[in-house]
Amino acid sequence: MTRVFVADDQAMVREGFTYLLDAQPDLSVVGTAGDGLDALATIAELRELGEGPDVVLMDIRMPKLDGLEATRRLLEDPHPTAGAEQPPRVLVLTTFHLDRYVYQALRVGASGFLLKDATATELIAAVRVVAVGDCLLAPAVTRRLIADFVRADRSAPPVRPQRLADLTTRETEVLALIARGLTNADIAVDLFVSEYTVKTHVAHILSKLSLRDRVQAVVLAYEAGLVTPVRTPVAPP
Repeated sequence: MTRVFVADDQAMVREGFTYLLDAQPDLSVVGTAGDGLDALATIAELRELGEGPDVVLMDIRMPKLDGLEATRRLLEDPHPTAGAEQPPRVLVLTTFHLDRYVYQALRVGASGFLLKDATATELIAAVRVVAVGDCLLAPAVTRRLIADFVRADRSAPPVRPQRLADLTTRETEVLALIARGLTNADIAVDLFVSEYTVKTHVAHILSKLSLRDRVQAVVLAYEAGLVTPVRTPVAPP
């Protein structure tokens, strides 16, 4: 059973998400909050009871404390005490054309983002994807958004982190393909290797670079200039 926490300042959104997710046999909403401070406090209480959420749906725009800072605080402890629950994975809720904080949320450890007009099927799938340690980076709209934020956030030429030198040539190649939004299956086809081999390379990349998941790998690849953001025209709504 995957435990889910919903943080959104709109009561109808919280209630709708709760009803939808609780109806799934493998998902359970363990708590909700209408602002960032309440979310952090409630999640902390749940974790002390050993009932902390596995996935947090975190709205970017909330009173008292926004979703960006709430995500940062929730995931900031890199060395949890022995026996303590691991931090949950955060799925950011946003509207594509309005929020300018999504990239920062990915940088502080969010495992992806979901548009607030997503369908019920997309929401359920997103929670399940994030819960098992994957991330929401495959859709073209996500790649475009990340590329735009990287470009907007960069005021100096990219500096390649020294730890990238620890990667093998093939691992560097896999990292670049991850950053372009390819799935493990896509990468396997592109490199003429098995999907299992790709999974092994991905695991080595995350371990060597001390990264939480594929999202942070993508962010690092863009920041280091390993891949170049390409602006894709945005279709009118």
